[in-house]
Amino acid sequence: MGPTTNKTETFNDLIQGDTPVLVDFSAEWCQPCKLMKPILEELHEKMGNEIRIIKVDIDQSPAASSFYNVTSVPTLMLFQKGKILWRQPGVVPAVSLQKIINQFISQNNAR
Repeated sequence: MGPTTNKTETFNDLIQGDTPVLVDFSAEWCQPCKLMKPILEELHEKMGNEIRIIKVDIDQSPAASSFYNVTSVPTLMLFQKGKILWRQPGVVPAVSLQKIINQFISQNNAR
């Protein structure tokens, strides 16, 4: 099973939720972006429903890319309740992503 997507929910619906959402801003022509697909699949297998993972193609969604000032791909952003918790350009290994996400999940659960 790959990263979760639900066509009936809008991007804004997804990022407003309680469940953390990892957004992968990417492009078809971007070679490093292709490296993220197996990484995100591995992350999904490890984290299951603790997180939602969505891919945003900057060429198909220029408004979102512009709004979040995405200037290079891939750029990863972690949202929860509409707030950006973390962002980083470039390829990030699944182990590192899991640690970063768990850090934010535990911080938010402590509140």
